[in-house]
Amino acid sequence: MSHAPTSWAIPGRLWHEGVMGFSPKPKRPAGKPPSEARLREAAIVHLAKFASTEAGLTRVLANRVRRWARAAEAEGQDTEAGLIEGLAAAHRVAAAMVTAGAVDDAGFAAARARRLARSGRSRRAMAAHLAAKGIDPEHAQAAIAEAPAEADAALALCRKRRIGPFAREAADPALRLKWLGVLARAGFSRDVAEAALEADPDEAEARLIALKQ
Repeated sequence: MSHAPTSWAIPGRLWHEGVMGFSPKPKRPAGKPPSEARLREAAIVHLAKFASTEAGLTRVLANRVRRWARAAEAEGQDTEAGLIEGLAAAHRVAAAMVTAGAVDDAGFAAARARRLARSGRSRRAMAAHLAAKGIDPEHAQAAIAEAPAEADAALALCRKRRIGPFAREAADPALRLKWLGVLARAGFSRDVAEAALEADPDEAEARLIALKQ
């Protein structure tokens, strides 16, 4: 009686049960380096799921090329030419997506800055975040300038941390100093931090409701 191989799912790996017992599923051959057409298809799939910047999309596609190179090297292939061309193609595809309007750094920056402000991030934190995403400084500055007021972002952080007008207890000088430290580490200035901590609870709640709209 024949024993048909069976696949077993084990975290991080697929194993096959054969006549001789368990063995790892053979890896798929690396094949040829990703072509520009394949990278374009990968970009379309990625953008259908995630908002991205030109730099972010380039990084995703370049990582795809580098994964091929690592697998190909393990097989003994010469990957230098394929890696160079693949990385260049990743840049070309990302630039083409910008030209086609599928990637909009300015729009991404504006939407992300609004979201960050509503989550309690200071403008200094926004600038660092947008820079890490590869946003051009000009686009980043414009987005931050149009974001909700930093005073409202500080209130959002106060509610998240249950401090200031959202605290469950009155603050003695030591506790108030600790709260100021929370806001300072988040990038808020002393003036903005003190104003947030001294805000009227009802007014603070109303401002945060307006912030979400």
